Amino acid sequence: MILVYTHKITPRITYIFKHIFVRVLNSQVSFTTKIEDFVAHNGVKFTYSKVALGSEFFIRSHDLLFEQGINDIEISMQKWKDDVPCFFNAGKKSSIPFDVFAASFYLLTRYEEYLPHVQDALERFPAEESLAFKNDFLEKPVIDIWAYALKEELQLRFPEHNFEPRKYKYLSLFTINEAFIYRAKGVVRSTGGFIFDFFSLKLSAFWSRAMVLLKISKDPYDTFGRIVSLQRKYKVNTSIFFLIANFTTFDTNISLTKNKFRLLIKSMSDYVNVGLNASFFTMKNVELLKKEMKKLEAIINIPTLKTKQHMLRLDLPESYQNLIDLEVEEDYSMGYPQYLGFRASTCTPFYFYDLDFEIQTPLKVVPFAVSDHVLKERLGLSEKQALRKIKEIHTHVKKVDGTFVTLFHNELLSNYGEWKGWKHFYEQVIVLVNE
Repeated sequence: MILVYTHKITPRITYIFKHIFVRVLNSQVSFTTKIEDFVAHNGVKFTYSKVALGSEFFIRSHDLLFEQGINDIEISMQKWKDDVPCFFNAGKKSSIPFDVFAASFYLLTRYEEYLPHVQDALERFPAEESLAFKNDFLEKPVIDIWAYALKEELQLRFPEHNFEPRKYKYLSLFTINEAFIYRAKGVVRSTGGFIFDFFSLKLSAFWSRAMVLLKISKDPYDTFGRIVSLQRKYKVNTSIFFLIANFTTFDTNISLTKNKFRLLIKSMSDYVNVGLNASFFTMKNVELLKKEMKKLEAIINIPTLKTKQHMLRLDLPESYQNLIDLEVEEDYSMGYPQYLGFRASTCTPFYFYDLDFEIQTPLKVVPFAVSDHVLKERLGLSEKQALRKIKEIHTHVKKVDGTFVTLFHNELLSNYGEWKGWKHFYEQVIVLVNE
C-alpha cells in the first residue's frame, strides 16, 4: 500500500492518483491528512503538498488538483528523463521536477477541450489546438511514461517494495460506416450508382456493381468472415461498431430495413463484441442517440453498452454526459480523425472525470492510437510505411505494458478500390503487435 500525505484530499486528487497507481502501476494507494499517520507508515510513502514535512520523498503540488471548475492555466514546457516533455514545474526541492499528477489530470480529463478553442468544420476539437500536438508528444503516451519513471524513482527510495507488473493488451476495433459498397442499397441508390459510374467513366466500378447485384460476385466490402477468421486464429479481442442511422449526407450505411444488414449485425454479435457507431447528428440530439441504441438492442438482444461516435464527433462534456445518462459503459471515440497518437496522452483505459460536476463517472473511455484512414488518406503512406509507423507507436505502448488499440474499417480488408494491395495489412498488424 502506498500512502500519500496531502494537506487536502479532493476528488481530483483521488481520481488521478488512482489512475496512476491503480490502473497504470497496479498498486493500491491511500491518502492521509494526518502527519502522525504518515510518520507511522512503514511502506512506500510520499508527500504531495506545497511544502515537505522533512526529508521524505516529496512532490511539490500545483494548484490544479485543489481547484474547482475551469481556469485559464499558463503552461511552460520542460524536459525530464530521456527528454520526455512535461509541464507544471515543481522546483528544485521536489523529488521530481514537475507535478506529474496535475499534469496527468490536465491531459487525461481533456481540460483543454473545455477552454475556448476554434472548432473544425464538423464542430470537433482539432488536434492542432492540443498541447500534445503543439509540443510534439501526441504520438507518445506520456502519462504512462511519466508513471513508469515515477515508479523508478520510488523504487530507488523504497527498494523493498515490489510493484506488480501489468499485462500488455491489444484491442482491435472496426467501425462499419458502409457494410456493403453495392449490395442491399435499394433500387434508387443502385440505379444512381450505375448512372454515376457510367458517366464518370468508372467502368470497373460499373461492372463490379453489376456482378454483385447479379449475385455473381461477393460485395467487396463484405469482409466480415475474414475479420472473424482472424479473430479466431489470433485470439484477438475485437469490437465492431455498426452505423445504423437513417440515410443522411454524413451517414450512408445500409438501411436497417434490409434483412441482409440486420442478419449481418446479429451474426457478428455471436463472434465479437458489437457496439453502436452513433450517427453524425446524435452529438446534439440525445433522443436520436437513444433511438439508435434501442434499434441495435432489438437486433442483438442485449443492452448497448459500447459506443463510438461517427466521425469522432465529441463535444465534451455533453457527449459523455449523454452516454452516462443512457447507461453506456464504454466509449471508444478518444482519438483524432486527422492524426495518429493519444488524444488523452495515455494508452490506459480510464474513467471519464466530469469537470462540470467534479466527479469520476462510471463511463470507461478506451483511447485508440492508430486508424487506417489516417495512415492512408491523411498521411498517404504505403502499406510498408504504415506498418513501420504502427511499430513506432506500438513500441512506446509496449514499453509501459499499456493497451494498444487500432481503429480500422471493413473496407481495409477488401483489396478493392483505394484499398487494393492492403488485403493482408490487418493480419500483418496483428502479428506485429503480438510479437
